[in-house]
Amino acid sequence: MLTHGPARKVTVFLNEDTRHGLEPLHEAILAFLLHHGVAGATASRALSGFGSRRVLHTSRIELLAEHLPIRIEFVESAAKVEELLPALYDLVTDGLVEVQDTFVVKATGSEASLARSRRIRQHASAKLMRVYLRESDRWEGKPLYQAIVERLLALDVAGATVHRGILGYGSRGRAGPTGAWRSRRDAPIMVAAVDAEAKLRSAVDALEGMLDGGLVVLSDVEIIRLVHPSPLAEGRDAQRPPG
Repeated sequence: MLTHGPARKVTVFLNEDTRHGLEPLHEAILAFLLHHGVAGATASRALSGFGSRRVLHTSRIELLAEHLPIRIEFVESAAKVEELLPALYDLVTDGLVEVQDTFVVKATGSEASLARSRRIRQHASAKLMRVYLRESDRWEGKPLYQAIVERLLALDVAGATVHRGILGYGSRGRAGPTGAWRSRRDAPIMVAAVDAEAKLRSAVDALEGMLDGGLVVLSDVEIIRLVHPSPLAEGRDAQRPPG
């Protein structure tokens, strides 16, 4: 895994039409690097160039565009590069391989992988509240579903989502499809929120006066959440005396 620190950059120069068996050599090299776990590699096609044969190839002339140069570049640890070089030498029968010392300042991909490996899985019991209403329902001049979300936000409920249905019915009859022949304001709406039971029961009391009909349902749920420990929390844990 590529990490912050000293590394090596490998650059392979070859012609676009150079082949390895039945496939272009640059594709074979990229497949080889991918198979052997290289962090990443890029093949670039040049606009023009020349090599040891002293012929200038350019994309502007069709005949000379046939042998345009390809540049393959990748960065890896010194140990990984030493492991791959013998096989890479065998692959590049016509071209140039260059190795340079370099320094990785930031490797975002590896840091993201490291963060994923340190995720903490949290379980907790909670309640799911679902409020069923219609899109045409209003509260103090605004859509009722919007007023409900704003009230839940003010009550510090962890989160809420509004779902707009395409078909449904309830105690007041059928809320039909939202096609051109039927008012879109008749669509069924569901507001869902998940939080601790005590908080949601307080929210139900607050929402009761806003609902003219409708339905509120509370269900038991289990929260499964993946979180990343924050650097601040890790620092506090490191400073905390053992035991």
